[in-house]
Amino acid sequence: MKDQQKPGAIRFVDTTLRDGHLSLWASNMRTGMMLPIAERLDCAGFEAIEVMSSAFFKKCVRDLKEDPWERVRLLKRRMKTTPLRSIRSRSMLAFQITPSAVADLWLERLAANGIDELRTSDPSNTPFYWKQAVDAAKRAGLKTILNVIYSISPKHTDEYFVARAREAAKLDVARICFKDPGGLLTPETTRRLAPLILREAKDKPVEFHTHCNTGLGALCCLEAIKLGITSINTAIPPLADGSSNPSIFNVAMNARSLGYLTNVDEDLIKPVRDHFTAIAKQNNLPMGKPLEYDAYHSLHQVPGGMISNFRFQLANLGKLDQLPAVLEEVSRVRAEFGYPIMVTPYSQFFGVQAAINVMVGARYKEVTDEVLLYALGFWGEEEARSIEPNLRDRLVNNPRAKELVANQSPDITLKKFRQKFGGASVTDDDKMLHYFAGAEAVAAMRAAGAPQRYVPTAAPLVTLIEQISKRKTPVHLYIKRNGFTLRVERRQSVR
Repeated sequence: MKDQQKPGAIRFVDTTLRDGHLSLWASNMRTGMMLPIAERLDCAGFEAIEVMSSAFFKKCVRDLKEDPWERVRLLKRRMKTTPLRSIRSRSMLAFQITPSAVADLWLERLAANGIDELRTSDPSNTPFYWKQAVDAAKRAGLKTILNVIYSISPKHTDEYFVARAREAAKLDVARICFKDPGGLLTPETTRRLAPLILREAKDKPVEFHTHCNTGLGALCCLEAIKLGITSINTAIPPLADGSSNPSIFNVAMNARSLGYLTNVDEDLIKPVRDHFTAIAKQNNLPMGKPLEYDAYHSLHQVPGGMISNFRFQLANLGKLDQLPAVLEEVSRVRAEFGYPIMVTPYSQFFGVQAAINVMVGARYKEVTDEVLLYALGFWGEEEARSIEPNLRDRLVNNPRAKELVANQSPDITLKKFRQKFGGASVTDDDKMLHYFAGAEAVAAMRAAGAPQRYVPTAAPLVTLIEQISKRKTPVHLYIKRNGFTLRVERRQSVR
């Protein structure tokens, strides 16, 4: 497919191995699930394939007992043609601000292990932090795709996005991505803003990235295409739709119906869809489905994954009936903090604080450290100045806020980082794993052995035998077909 790229055709970036399972499977896709379909994805004609995020490192090591660096290396061996992409934001480790030396080393190791491109966000769309990130990626040899993140509020006007797109175009980036992580865009808004982004981008190509939280993601992609954006982010079902990105099959089909050419070989990726559908069924993992339109979503703007977590936590407390009050409080808190964009980590900061306000029954009686640091200006003076003045005064005079100021560590140097996380006997790759997950978790991951293998759906008989081998009760299976006979027996264990 790569040798037959159609000039002027619509191109696609695949998000299945990154945003798809982050949105729908809580990042629980294992390396072994990816490897059987890696070559197909590489040959299908995608413009890039997203495979990594800083958020995956702790999850991979602690929960999946897998090495994320090895994941990248194994994928790169199978994907030799299509650029592999990671994403990053200003924070890399949970919700802490990442020292620049640590971020630089992480980028260096991404490039060394096989990542080609970096899609970069700043949660406030701040040009100063954009430039820092772009320069760091360039030093590491990575191309930058810079996100201009969409949000809805009194301050996120058309003029705001024009100004931010203009600043983004001044930087040394490969592309600008108009990103809608909350699935907030409507077709009407896309028609209004996409031409402005394209105009300000000038000679910089523009990507389009949206989610399907309100059921409008695929329609917004079509509007972006009609307005001249030729690079669209999509996922492959069952890791599309729901709170994930639009389906490649749906967007490509509709684009062709409107007379556009498309640059992906869909026949090659249909087995990828079948593969992940079988895995979802075998492992009881969710499958994305188109959602009905939800007008309330644009008011609270809580990401779909956070709403699911709210439901789970409130149900455990026997207070699921308070979910509407929590979402209403999110809207109120967000307004008081100057309408931060509800994207990681800010969505977590203010979503959690809103939930605390409701559960405690008194607003800001208990305040998280992250919210106090935000009010103190650690996430930017513009962010701190945007807080309602009386509330900010209350927060910065909180005794805990004074403790946080006193306990802030100076920005660590690379030399001190290397000493702190293992010294000369530990590789830089493992130092980063220690930073993200802790030395004990890394040791437990190493002890767990190689990643679990997953047989492609093209070998259902092997899958069936593996499933039988895991059962504890006796099983007798007899297969006869076209002169081939197979008898499989699982006997009762003898003690």
